[in-house]
Amino acid sequence: MEKILIPLLDSDVAPRFDLATDVLVVSFSRETLTMGTIKEKVVVLNNASSEAACRLALSENVRTVICAGIEAEYHDFLTWKGIKVLDDVCGPVDLVLESYLTDALEKGMCFY
Repeated sequence: MEKILIPLLDSDVAPRFDLATDVLVVSFSRETLTMGTIKEKVVVLNNASSEAACRLALSENVRTVICAGIEAEYHDFLTWKGIKVLDDVCGPVDLVLESYLTDALEKGMCFY
């Protein structure tokens, strides 16, 4: 099962990784050529911080972080820990998630 993490601002990707208190964790498996099982949960962090979001990504065994802006220090840390970071992505979470699940999402995409 693969997991991704997306910091939220309402129903959009948060503009900055370090300012989001709500984080979407999506677990999914691709059992066939069509989509398999998808589970979503929103985790509310005690405070908005990159450290808290990184800890959550590690504890949830996240494989990919999708975000808009992220400081180089945290981008490098996540990458060092083996987590792929797709940054500079903005738009409604539903469109971003759909694009990721169909292998069409790339760094720098905007869905507005």
